[in-house]
Amino acid sequence: MLRSSLFVHLVWLGALLMSAIANAGEPEQELRAAAMEGDAARIMTLLEQGAGLESRDGDGRTALMLATRHNRVEAARVLIDAGADVNAKDRIHDSPYLYAGASGFNDILALTLAHGADLASTNRYGGTALIPAAERGHVDTVNMLIAAGVNVNHINRLHWTALMEAIVLGQGGPAHTRIVALLLDAGADPNIADADGITPLQHARQRGYTKMVSLLEQAGGR
Repeated sequence: MLRSSLFVHLVWLGALLMSAIANAGEPEQELRAAAMEGDAARIMTLLEQGAGLESRDGDGRTALMLATRHNRVEAARVLIDAGADVNAKDRIHDSPYLYAGASGFNDILALTLAHGADLASTNRYGGTALIPAAERGHVDTVNMLIAAGVNVNHINRLHWTALMEAIVLGQGGPAHTRIVALLLDAGADPNIADADGITPLQHARQRGYTKMVSLLEQAGGR
C-alpha cells in the first residue's frame, strides 16, 4: 500500500514538473504566435511580462524573424524597438534583414537598416540581400540596398553577382532592366563572368534582351 502510494505521488510530481516546464515556454510561444499574427499590443504585453525576446522555435526563428516572414510591420517595429536582433539567423541562414530584402518587404527592411543590419551578411547561397532582390525584380528594394551601401559586386556561391542574377533569372522586362541600370550606375562591374566564363553582356545577347544589352555596352561590357 505504501509502495503504491509512493508511486502515485511520484507520478503526480512528474506530471507537475512537466507542466511547469511546458508553462515556462508558453510566454515565448505566445510571443512568436503574436508576431506571426501581427498583434503588436500583445507583443508589448508579453515583453513587459518577461517573454524572451530572442527565443527561437524549432527552426531557429525568433519572433522578429516570424513577423518578418509574414510581413507584419507593426509587430516587427515593436520587437525591433525592444532590441530584437535584426541579424539573428535561423537554421537556413535567413535573418530578418536578409529575408526582408529578398522578399521586397521594404517597410521592415527600412527598420532593419536603421537598427544595425549587417550589410555584408549572406544567405545560404552566399549572397547578400541585394542579390535575391535583384533576381526577383524588387526595384525599390534594390534602390534601398544600394543606398545603404551593400556591395554591388559581391559574388555568391554560384559565382553570380546581383547584375548577373537580374539578367539570367529575370525575364528581361521593365523591372529587371531598371535594376540592371541601377546596378551599373552604382558601380556594378559589367564584366564579372559566371563560373563558365560567360559575361552579363553575353547572357543578355543570348536572351535577346536588347535594352539590357545597350545598358551593358554603354557601361563597357564585353
